[in-house]
Amino acid sequence: MRQTRAEKVQALFAYDASYLTGTVVLAGMDEAGRGPLCGNVVAACVVMPRDRDPILWVDDSKKLSEARRESVYAAIRETALYVGIGEATPEEIDRVNILEATKNAMRRAAAQVPADLYLIDALQGLGLSGREIGIIHGDALSYSIAAASIVAKVTRDREMQEADLLYPGYGLARNKGYGTAEHIAALKANGPCPIHRRSFIGHFVD
Repeated sequence: MRQTRAEKVQALFAYDASYLTGTVVLAGMDEAGRGPLCGNVVAACVVMPRDRDPILWVDDSKKLSEARRESVYAAIRETALYVGIGEATPEEIDRVNILEATKNAMRRAAAQVPADLYLIDALQGLGLSGREIGIIHGDALSYSIAAASIVAKVTRDREMQEADLLYPGYGLARNKGYGTAEHIAALKANGPCPIHRRSFIGHFVD
């Protein structure tokens, strides 16, 4: 039988609880923007309260509509104990590669959040101040990671909407920097703008 929304979020909440003992402070971490052709990669680190009912629509950000993400983002920012955001620029991505830039963004996010345990979507070995556990598909399993995925995604999407005003013609408000047909055609016609990742666009421009 398919889970109800309430059952789904309770399962995410319970997953995090399985890691908690005593006064352990648990943070979830995720990123947005590893795949796009332009813009920053954005990481979020979030500590959600354990003494309140979970926010009903917290889930993997990719499973939510844009309107739903915005609504849940507002609820997370209102109720979270800590929210840290870290970013790495296109220049940093080009210099050190996207994996290392993502790790740097995560370190910057975690530096703003005191925690004993960090549940991290897919990655680990960041050298954080607390214990790290990398969880494959963590944004679909952990309440805290899912919350971080929403914060990271909404933060980055808003940046792309602002970038669209500065660099019109690439459709960034719609494609969020991903390599859609529209974006690639504009890139070939107009060349890159200042926020394009040069290491990502070699197949499309000289």
